[in-house]
Amino acid sequence: MASADLREELLCSVCLCVFKNPVMLRCGHNFCRVCIDQHLNTQDGSGGYSCPECRQEFQERPALMRNINLHNVAERFLVTQPNHEEITGICCTYCVDSSVPAVRSCLMCEASLCDKHLKVHSKSPEHVLSDPSTSLENRKCSVHKKILEYYCTKDDICICVSCSLAGEHRGHQVEMLDEASEKKKKKLRNVLQKLITKREETEERVQSLEELRRKAQEKASGEAERVTALFIDIRRQLNDLEKRVLSDISRQEKEKSIPLSALIQKLERQKDELSRKMRHIEELCNMTDPLTVLQEPGGNDTSAMM
Repeated sequence: MASADLREELLCSVCLCVFKNPVMLRCGHNFCRVCIDQHLNTQDGSGGYSCPECRQEFQERPALMRNINLHNVAERFLVTQPNHEEITGICCTYCVDSSVPAVRSCLMCEASLCDKHLKVHSKSPEHVLSDPSTSLENRKCSVHKKILEYYCTKDDICICVSCSLAGEHRGHQVEMLDEASEKKKKKLRNVLQKLITKREETEERVQSLEELRRKAQEKASGEAERVTALFIDIRRQLNDLEKRVLSDISRQEKEKSIPLSALIQKLERQKDELSRKMRHIEELCNMTDPLTVLQEPGGNDTSAMM
């Protein structure tokens, strides 16, 4: 849905502004809490009430049910607007025909006032004025509907005068909101200062550790380069040594192989000669003619054949 269309869905039909603390009637229509309260106030004593949008009638003043989901959607919508400050400016509750910026809010009336309506507003003490706010109901006691003026130190909660005098906080130590707020701010400032100091110490520690890490990385990089160069040199020396050893082995093998080859060739010739003589002797031994055997050259001198 486009932003303009969504804005139309989030407008209160009474003040024509984006919902502020939206509440829902039983008929299902939503309005700003202040707007519908003012509308219903005008119908008090008339014998009935009606929805300003659909005109559905109610015999008794209708209960207002807070619409949390619509409130969250409206808040998120306002945050996304480029002119957020202008849109979220709080308007006067009583200027229903136009959006007039409010200058003050009355905690008692739960209403925001422009300059014009502020001049005619009640000046009695119970009508406490504050900076314009959209959450005025949160500044009232949920039990007694009175303005929260005190702070119960025992229960750590903001209370009204009735809570202090006759309510469950009776007899508890209480402080004025301004006084309690200043005390809490003082504690928070102390906590903040400690956190700032702790953060600065942490930042210094981080910087120190980063420096140590940088030095460790530089040292490791240098060691890695040194070891790499060392192993490169070792491998080069090993390669040279391997070549020299293999060359020596090859040379020694040749020096021993040459005379052995000559001796082997000589013995091979002797072996062939002996084999020839053995065959000749075998042939003589196989002859049956005595004369042939005796007349064969060398036949009577066997030592010459050895």
